[in-house]
Amino acid sequence: MLRLFSLLLLLAPFSSPASRSIYLRDSQTWVLTNQNVSAHFQLTEQGNFQFQRIGLAHRDTLWRTRPESPSCPIRIVTTQANYGCWTRYRLISHSTRPLTGGGHRQQITLEDLDATARFHISLELYRDHPVLRQSIQLENLLPSAVTVTDADLLPLTLDDTGAPFTTLRLNQWVHGGHSANFDLLESALQPGVESGAYAGAAGEHCAWIVLRDERQRGLFAGWEFNGRAFGKLIHEPGRGVVDLQVPVLGVGARIASGTRFTLPAAFFGVFHGDWDEASWQTVSYVESAIAKRLSDPNFPYVMWDSWGYGQTIHESTLRRNAEIASSLGIEVFTVDLGWARRIGDWRHDPAKFPSGLKALSDYVHSLGMKFGLHLAFAEADALAPVLIANPDWRATFNEKYYGADSLCLGHRPVREWVTSEIIRVIDEYGVDWILQDGENMVKRCDNPAHTHGPGNANYAGAVRGLDLLIDTVQRERPHVLWENCENGGAMMTYAMTRRYVTSIAADNAGYLPARRSVHGITYSFPARYSARYMPEENLSPAITRSYMFGGPWIFMNRLSTLSAASLALARTEIELFKRLRAHIRHGRVFHLTPPPSEGAIDAIQSLNPATGAAVVFVHRQNSPAATARIPAKGLDPERFYLVRSEDGGAPVRLSGAELMDQGIPAQFRSTLDALILRLDPD
Repeated sequence: MLRLFSLLLLLAPFSSPASRSIYLRDSQTWVLTNQNVSAHFQLTEQGNFQFQRIGLAHRDTLWRTRPESPSCPIRIVTTQANYGCWTRYRLISHSTRPLTGGGHRQQITLEDLDATARFHISLELYRDHPVLRQSIQLENLLPSAVTVTDADLLPLTLDDTGAPFTTLRLNQWVHGGHSANFDLLESALQPGVESGAYAGAAGEHCAWIVLRDERQRGLFAGWEFNGRAFGKLIHEPGRGVVDLQVPVLGVGARIASGTRFTLPAAFFGVFHGDWDEASWQTVSYVESAIAKRLSDPNFPYVMWDSWGYGQTIHESTLRRNAEIASSLGIEVFTVDLGWARRIGDWRHDPAKFPSGLKALSDYVHSLGMKFGLHLAFAEADALAPVLIANPDWRATFNEKYYGADSLCLGHRPVREWVTSEIIRVIDEYGVDWILQDGENMVKRCDNPAHTHGPGNANYAGAVRGLDLLIDTVQRERPHVLWENCENGGAMMTYAMTRRYVTSIAADNAGYLPARRSVHGITYSFPARYSARYMPEENLSPAITRSYMFGGPWIFMNRLSTLSAASLALARTEIELFKRLRAHIRHGRVFHLTPPPSEGAIDAIQSLNPATGAAVVFVHRQNSPAATARIPAKGLDPERFYLVRSEDGGAPVRLSGAELMDQGIPAQFRSTLDALILRLDPD
């Protein structure tokens, strides 16, 4: 009878639209559930705190642990103790609280039996999402300070059920922005061989890793840390487990008595299906629970950036471009690197702006556009006043961004000065949009005189440096929107999405690399985090539409030198982008073909989950085929759809089954062409 009652308790939450927790006192088990997923954690009879299992409610997709190889959410090493699966704890307290959007947070506080530390564990579950987010704080109970020397953001050890696995990882912006950008890395998980994602600022991969077996049972994970961390999967058939680890690389945080060390949050989720299913479960969760809120229905914007002129800019040239940009319908006008006297001396160059930069900002605003400004605030030229006055503010490892020196944001005086400078620049120049740039925003530094300590620059530079700085500025100037650049998209983490409204997918690389980047990045991040910079000046639909799918579309060409035909095309294509942007921002992305490549046809689809309508971008990249049929995804096989081209022509009425099985008909006009097709339920 007791077993039946417990089963009813476990099944009851699936009828609820929101998430909730159930505490089973007899077994000291917490069950976090919503209508899609159930996850179990237990404080065992021996006092070990363990993750037990997670599974989809309506699918045969269950991941559980093995009794002989337990999985523990706490894996932290200090100079005084090693806390892990065999540490014994006592329960101090537990409670729940609701979160916006139908979610809830389960808070559990444990203390080890030796009373050296307390662990404050937060477990979050949101409505509709089969994803669990966890974060942990260590409170030092010892009378003296300890140093955290190792910390794992997301330790999971799961029963492999005897199945072979395939993994998926994703490059971020590497190799100068012209190759290997957001490429998919799909491979078999070989026994005993790590499959890893080296993520964070100046890392190689996005902070996301996926695992799937032959039965389409899948698990994905992501982490909210801008510093370097190494997410890795290891299959150990001898033990019958697959192990996930996400250790922070180079943590040396000193924790004074009575204070807390906060481990960056991470999340993991389950899915059943292909990589597009893993993608959708990831990005929809990120948009709902983590990403920076943005209520403007006109986002993503059409923008212009001055880098087509390099640093050779002048207010007269920029005024002329602003006039043209406004006439085209561009919404944000950004002045890139070169506006200041020098990097680190963030006051306008009087030779370039004799009327003052504020005068240009006022003019841009008068034309109905937002004013954006490039800031590489973690860098400073050797002759900048800040470094002349404070030479010890340099990071010990110099990235040499455009010849400038690296500043250590993990050092409190540096961070405080940079924070005040950003606020001054915003106020003095009327800034609406910050293009944050630089070379590695989480610096490598082992200066013993800095406040972060010599071995803690990676953690401190991210959590107490960059994150704290941006949080402070955004709290003081909430109207300003931030774009992550990082010398290209080289800080693709989920901590990034919490503070920025977009990030760069393609930076001055050309239209084919732009499509390749968007194809990759939309697996792990919402489409709005794929801004594309368009440098071409001889425009055609094949070029403009290569930049149209994703986040902000940023013109980076010299508008004053464009031909009348290119300007006319830009105007009509911008109007088209504005008609489609809300659909793409909120739609579900399906990758209909392999990544774009020379001599091939590529296609990507956005499906509106509410209406069932779809938009499909099809590109012919000098393929020998003049026609194609592109199989759609995610449609209702029993509904009929009207297939229309945005270039005109009579619509075609086809069933969802036909469109998915036989494909969408595409007729190209030239060897280099782009079609945008609408699939509207009839």
